[in-house]
Amino acid sequence: MELSSEQFLEYMSKNGLNVTNQRRAIAQAFFEFPGHHSLEEFYKHVAAHDANVGQTTVYRTLKLLCEAGLAREIHFSDGIARYEVATPGAHHDHIVCEHCGKTIEICDDRIEKLQREVAEKHGFVLTSHVHHLYGLCSACRKKAV
Repeated sequence: MELSSEQFLEYMSKNGLNVTNQRRAIAQAFFEFPGHHSLEEFYKHVAAHDANVGQTTVYRTLKLLCEAGLAREIHFSDGIARYEVATPGAHHDHIVCEHCGKTIEICDDRIEKLQREVAEKHGFVLTSHVHHLYGLCSACRKKAV
């Protein structure tokens, strides 16, 4: 079992929540399915392995994973909530294709430094930030030609 799945089970036990087989399976599927997935995409992934799991159970389990600090809900410009694994201490930003939705995680120390400098210039100390860059990926640009 993945370390993150174990942390989720510990979180549920400490908070008096039922540790069901479905919740276990959903958590394990979440940590084994990398990327930035909508509820619908993730539900299809889970249902492919167990057709008896309901969409509401998947949604509630994703919310519990977020509450436990093991998942992060993110919103891009399309307004659809997506979920990704929240790795402690591992910050990243995103580049998102506006056409196909391809999402790439980026982390560049130069960008991070510049953001801190800009905040400082205006009298702020950054505590967190969300940075999404939007454009067209190379595959979508080729299709448009």
